[in-house]
Amino acid sequence: MSHSIRLVVLDMAGTTVADGGLVEQAFSTAARRMGVEPGTPAHAAHLDYVRATMGESKISVFRHLFGDETRARQANAAFEQAYGDLVAEGRIAPVPGARDAIEELTSHGRAVVLTTGFARATQDAILDALGWRGLVELTLCPADAGGRGRPHPDMVLEAFLRTRAADGVQQVAVAGDTSYDMLSGRRSGAGVVAGVRTGAHDEAELRAAGATHVLGSVAELPRLLEGLD
Repeated sequence: MSHSIRLVVLDMAGTTVADGGLVEQAFSTAARRMGVEPGTPAHAAHLDYVRATMGESKISVFRHLFGDETRARQANAAFEQAYGDLVAEGRIAPVPGARDAIEELTSHGRAVVLTTGFARATQDAILDALGWRGLVELTLCPADAGGRGRPHPDMVLEAFLRTRAADGVQQVAVAGDTSYDMLSGRRSGAGVVAGVRTGAHDEAELRAAGATHVLGSVAELPRLLEGLD
């Protein structure tokens, strides 16, 4: 079996999509609706946890923060609404070179899948805002992979199974900006797990979580994979 990368699984916010910290803004809105006011110790502790778990399924984050399922779902709904409103205001943009990189990857015969920790409605809103509908053959959110998001490997493995682009997981590359992206990639067995320095976590954090490579941005990924070929 050739070990050439045939499938590339890319994170969205922070990796291919620049959102300028909208996750934290949307979280603050959701927290306020749940009675956690900005400027309080509780809010600061919650925000620290959100930053540490960037890349994780958002409903999982809120289950940890608010305990019972009802409150977690209320918080998640408020977060998704707040984030969607910010997206609708035009507060996001592609990471420079991201679309070109995706198109270059596909032009070389590699399947590309976009993944996120957001709900499907939010993911679709981002794709619409960027004009990225149809850019890749498949987009996935945690609900598409049985409900488990990162750091579990489920979305990567779902991409592997659905696309049938690769003969084995060693032919898969995963790229993301968070430690949880790296953990997800390593747990899936992906041959390349590339961290990018355009989002939540720095090089040390990415390498500590298992990155095989660290890039300035996703724009550098096609050249990396060509070199590995």
